[in-house]
Amino acid sequence: MTSRRRPASLRPTPETASHPLPGTPRELFDALPQLPGLRTEIIDGRLIVSPVGTPEHGWTATLLAYELYELVRERGWHAYTGNVDVCIDGPRDPVEPDFVLAPPDCPRWGERELLSSGLIMVAEIVSPGSVTDDRDRKPGVYALGEVPVMVLIDPVATPPTVTVLSDPKEGVYLTSARVAMGSPVHIPDPVGFTLDTSIFIDALDRH
Repeated sequence: MTSRRRPASLRPTPETASHPLPGTPRELFDALPQLPGLRTEIIDGRLIVSPVGTPEHGWTATLLAYELYELVRERGWHAYTGNVDVCIDGPRDPVEPDFVLAPPDCPRWGERELLSSGLIMVAEIVSPGSVTDDRDRKPGVYALGEVPVMVLIDPVATPPTVTVLSDPKEGVYLTSARVAMGSPVHIPDPVGFTLDTSIFIDALDRH
């Protein structure tokens, strides 16, 4: 689930006792072993380890993938539902969006992490434990990384909403369109697609 260029042990041995411990969140991230069932990210300088989402959370990402399927096939893009790491161009912080659209030749940081500036779109699905990060912090993270479009699916809001953010500049998305879940919303270029957000009602009802 998380990106590791060279997994390492944090427990000192006679051979490693003299080696310096990780001094930054990124170094600590790279030193961690694989953590099955957990999501590991760096957001605003904080190393965050959180559980993966509920089945409804995963189903919502899958529904978005289904809706975009024909477009993805037509343009030869790659779509990932919560199983790929993204490196934010600039600070090199790793994050794991709930959904990613990327060209097949998207540049990488190391072997596993897609570089944010090469992406087409990301989407985040808000859960009760991620409200502040998803709503307030991650838009700035993705805008800083020059991700052209971010979609924020928020079943926790009252009423539930879907927001499309675009035109990133200096860590801020300049354009925002928000609709109540169930209404159509246009995702601008480079996607160029009108999303029928009623597809998410099924996951919301299950929740």
